Amino acid sequence: MEWTIQELAARAGISSRTLRHYDRVGLLAPSRVGANGYRYYDPGAVARLQRILLMRRLGMGLPAIAKVLADEVDTHDGLRAHIAALEEERDRLERQIRSVRHTLEAMQAGVEPRMDVMLAGFNDHYKDEVISRWGERAFQVSNDWWHGKTLDQQLAWKQDTEDLVAAWVAAAKAGVSPTSEHARSLATRHVQWLSQIPGTPRPRATGSVRSRW
Repeated sequence: MEWTIQELAARAGISSRTLRHYDRVGLLAPSRVGANGYRYYDPGAVARLQRILLMRRLGMGLPAIAKVLADEVDTHDGLRAHIAALEEERDRLERQIRSVRHTLEAMQAGVEPRMDVMLAGFNDHYKDEVISRWGERAFQVSNDWWHGKTLDQQLAWKQDTEDLVAAWVAAAKAGVSPTSEHARSLATRHVQWLSQIPGTPRPRATGSVRSRW
């Protein structure tokens, strides 16, 4: 079974122009190009597009997505990771639906909705773990820090995180020595990334990635 570029674009809810762009940047090539110049996509190409759209929805940029797909050893593992992420998102949305439903039902009944229930599902799903390990204040500070960002800032932060992880993975696969200049540069970059997070210990000295915390 194959779809033309117009059929795929319509079913995916994107434009043909976007699909052509994905082809130009090496992200998604058509399965074949007919003698008439038409582009055709088979199930394998559609599965790849599915993953691209999922990662785009998570706020990842095209270069980061391309690197993830290029470095991936087992496609099945990648799909399992997507399923886990989608299940987490589903659970979060279900908690939010219950929260909003509670607010509506309480108001319709003429009673005050419970404030803690109204915000269930809108806070960080790691709340219980953070509080149990580091206390209520640690959670509140980090939660306020994250939700104090605009959506664009949150997406930029996630992209920086993805890029940093990808850089470490690439270094490990390339067999980069931990004592090399490249590894030191990555470590410095990682320290700078961590230093932006509230509550992260600061190095006692500067100028060396080996500084004690």
